[in-house]
This record gives sequence, C-alpha cells and structure tokens, in this order.
Amino acid sequence: MKVPVEVLVHGKRKELELVYQDGTNVQFPFEFLRVFSPSAEVQGHAPSEAILQVGLRDVALVGVEPVGQYALKLIFSDGHDTGVYSWDYFEDLARTKAARWEAYLADLAAAGASRDPDDPANRPFLEKMKPQRGCAHK
Repeated sequence: MKVPVEVLVHGKRKELELVYQDGTNVQFPFEFLRVFSPSAEVQGHAPSEAILQVGLRDVALVGVEPVGQYALKLIFSDGHDTGVYSWDYFEDLARTKAARWEAYLADLAAAGASRDPDDPANRPFLEKMKPQRGCAHK
C-alpha cells in the first residue's frame, strides 16, 4: 500500500493531488473522483447495480477528511459524501485512470447523457443519483 505524504486540493484546477515519499505524485480531477466514488450509492453492491453518474462536470471538492491511516472521505459540492477512498483504491484509480475515463465517456454517449449539469437529457438519470440517506451501506 502506497501512502501519500501530502494531500493537496487545487481548487482552481479542480484536482486532488497525492504526493508520495519517493517524489512521485498523481492528480485526479474532482469530476473523476466523484464519478468513480467507491460508495455503494454509486457502485451498487455488484457491478450490474452501478449508477451512471451524469452532469458532474462542475462538481467541486468541498471537504477532505482522513479515515484512520488508510483512507480519505471526500465531500463533494453536490452533497455526495459517502465514499471512502482507501490508499489502495487511489492506486487502482491511478493505474486505470485513462481506461476508466474512456469507458465512462462511452457509457455516457451510449445512454444519451452528458457531463453537462444543465443537459435536459440527464433528467432520467438524476433521480437514481440522489443520495440515499438512511442507506445502511454509506
């Protein structure tokens, strides 16, 4: 498990940066992190239950909280706050970032949805994306 020595939030660039002891770093756009939240309300309890995340181009990161010594809880401007991003999950995201993003864009196109928060085509997907308060798997 690779643990960062610094966690930087770049608001203007809309990126979270992890800096490691060996001098390497990785940047994640806020939108990418929100789309690939590890929470059950995004990923479901099985791959077939994943909810397509739409209209998140402008999402901001409004909070970062440590979870023990193994993870971060990220809080987003759209109210999503149930994802716990372990250091291992960040490593996986870094390794698969380009492929995940390409597949996400293809899924959006196939569904007729978009990253644009004001796109009327996103309306059918928005109800599924609403935070499930009271869900036992937050």
